[in-house]
Amino acid sequence: MSSKSSRRPPQPHGPSPSHRQCLKFVATSMMSGFGKFVAIISAFLLSRILHHFLKPFSQPQITSDFLIGMVLATIPVVHETFGDISVMNLDNIVDFGMILYTFVLGLEMDPYVIFKAPSRPAIVAYAGMLSTCILTCLITPWLHYGTKDTNMITLTISLSITLSGSGSHVLTRLITNLKIGKSDIGKLAVVAGVHSDMITMFFYSMLFVFLPLEKITKGEIKHVAKMILGILIQSIVAAKVSPFFFNWINNENPEGKALKGSHLVLSMAFMAVICSCATWFGYNPFFSAFLAGLFLPTEGRISKWAISKINYLLSLLFYPLLFFWVGLKIDFSEFQGGQIGTWGRFFVLIFIVVVGKVFGTICGGVLLGFRWPELAAIGMLLTAKGHFHVYLAVHAFRKERIEMPTCISIVIVIFLSIVHTPFIVKHIIRRARALVPVHRMNLQCLDPKTELKILLCVHGSHNLPSAINLLAISRGRPNPGLNVYVTDMVELSDKLASTLEKEEGTNNMVLTDKSVIEMREQITQAFQAYVDEDGTGITLGRSHALATFNGMSRELIVLAEDLMVSLILLPFHKRLNPDGTHDSGSPGFRYVNRKLLRHAPCSIGILVERGSGFADGISKSSECKVAIIFIGGKDDREALSYAGRVAWHPGVKLTVIRFLVDKNSENAPRRVSNRASTAEEEEEMKLDDESFADFYEKYVAGGKVAYMEKHLANSSETYTNLKSLKGQYTLIIVGRGGRVNTILTLGLNDWQQCPELGSVGDVLSGSGFECESSVLIIQQHRLKGQLDGLNDDFSIM
Repeated sequence: MSSKSSRRPPQPHGPSPSHRQCLKFVATSMMSGFGKFVAIISAFLLSRILHHFLKPFSQPQITSDFLIGMVLATIPVVHETFGDISVMNLDNIVDFGMILYTFVLGLEMDPYVIFKAPSRPAIVAYAGMLSTCILTCLITPWLHYGTKDTNMITLTISLSITLSGSGSHVLTRLITNLKIGKSDIGKLAVVAGVHSDMITMFFYSMLFVFLPLEKITKGEIKHVAKMILGILIQSIVAAKVSPFFFNWINNENPEGKALKGSHLVLSMAFMAVICSCATWFGYNPFFSAFLAGLFLPTEGRISKWAISKINYLLSLLFYPLLFFWVGLKIDFSEFQGGQIGTWGRFFVLIFIVVVGKVFGTICGGVLLGFRWPELAAIGMLLTAKGHFHVYLAVHAFRKERIEMPTCISIVIVIFLSIVHTPFIVKHIIRRARALVPVHRMNLQCLDPKTELKILLCVHGSHNLPSAINLLAISRGRPNPGLNVYVTDMVELSDKLASTLEKEEGTNNMVLTDKSVIEMREQITQAFQAYVDEDGTGITLGRSHALATFNGMSRELIVLAEDLMVSLILLPFHKRLNPDGTHDSGSPGFRYVNRKLLRHAPCSIGILVERGSGFADGISKSSECKVAIIFIGGKDDREALSYAGRVAWHPGVKLTVIRFLVDKNSENAPRRVSNRASTAEEEEEMKLDDESFADFYEKYVAGGKVAYMEKHLANSSETYTNLKSLKGQYTLIIVGRGGRVNTILTLGLNDWQQCPELGSVGDVLSGSGFECESSVLIIQQHRLKGQLDGLNDDFSIM
């Protein structure tokens, strides 16, 4: 009996059915998990590969992230791999990533600009937002974008805020990558985009607070009061308490040393607590993070560290995952493309985004004095949306605020608002390049058979004697002659603006101020009298630049472009006193001169009057001694070309003084700097030699021009030789700069009074310099920069 009881039934071979089911479930889960892993990794890799192929079209990274995420997630095999639990996990990951996004977005912004007088970019941004909001509120309520249970007022306000916003992250990165961030239009677009993004995010934050008041009950009012209290506590702590903590962290971790790990952990924990303060009172975590970042200190090492690390994490991992998640949430089969109403709502969204932004931007910008073509381009740039707008569209669908066709329409409109921005930037660059002459507008490149065109500017009648003499020596040969446009630079003050009247039969405004009219008549009569008496080969024209000092340089640039002049001659901003000294000068005219030196479409000359008698009349019988100092460089070559015209005046005795480097001198430095390569120096010296040899053959060899040569070792000897010119010449012509080899001018600008005159020009015209010769400083027309002959800091506004 005991033996029977000890027997056990035979064990079946292989696993039991329950074991097989368990193994099958594990294998299926592993395959499913591996499939999800492959799908997500594929989204990361394919996004980078597609971005590489889209680089010729200058598309931002968000374009490739969007395309790959949407296409990959909608593939049936991939879509079926992600069940409800997986999608729920992705929901949590995306929500957390968006909290990080809104936090760093707020951390990069300055909320206190709202309390200051609105800047010009802010006005442009607000105008575009306002017009878009008005257009949305007028149109969308009639087209039923929401579900039946959605409150129409709440949906309309939410949609108007979404459509009026801008993706500042996307816009800033795009403008920077396409190298127009330093230009005036690029700066305006970036700042306007940041303002638009900040204000819309702030409105979102406030909207969520009052959203529960759709149904006014005692409980909802209490809930709203709790959220407002939480926001106030969080904002006060972030704005007033956190600076003490951040300053302590920054002082403990100075620049140049590694950040302490304990301080990093403490800082991240502090930021997390601040971000979650308002959520304890029932507030939305996204907008709580945004408001926390908005009021936390932006400056300091720890804030910059957080911004850089979070942005890197978002761009590397989160953005591709975000659009993959969007692709899982969207079902294009539910778009209802066969219905006219679906397409109508889709195209109305595009109409609102484009027309609202462009119209508002143009209206706001025109009032500030900007031109409408550039404003239209800025408006198109500001239509660009960002990652948060895509998330909001899907989030609204998750909360059953909108239906699937509306969600798909909003997402596609956001995608289209991003895709077109590189083409707008390229249009801006083409337009800016069109404003720059195709060929160099300078004297050196001027065809000898072509008439020289000059814009001769005057501040008033006190400039008449020197301006007329400048005109006289600029004439050159009677054939082909000189076409000079005498231009009055008149500041448009409030007093003068009140005297403007509309000309009868036209839209032109006419200045009726008697003092200005008399001044202009006096200038006209003086120049006309000279031309009538001794103006062979001179064609006289008259114009004026009536504008504020901020806009006067632009007026002169447009005038120079329209007249296609090769040289603009400007008076110095300081007026000559009877005792030979200068007054304190006009800061406004100095600003205009400096702006023209940077952006003029041709060569520039600035005449500094001294007590040398240059203002006295130059006649054929009298002798006016003029010197041209040639050290080398493009500006000196331009000055030499101008001196070639001066040499033809019978009343001028011209001397060209060439400063050469004495390499055998004991005082000669071995090398100044490594800024210019040896090849570049040799090329410049070759151009200098060719230009000077041509001048020597034309003028010096025939005895028309005297020639002196000075071998100098350093800038100290240059200064001594400049000082020795005292009393010898009535006018000295120099180049402003543009020299590759600076051995002879190194250190001359250490005590510059007027850097816009260049190192040599500033020395000769300085108040402490004993030489009393008037000085004409010439700068050759410049075409430089990274955009094929266009300055990267170009100005077209």
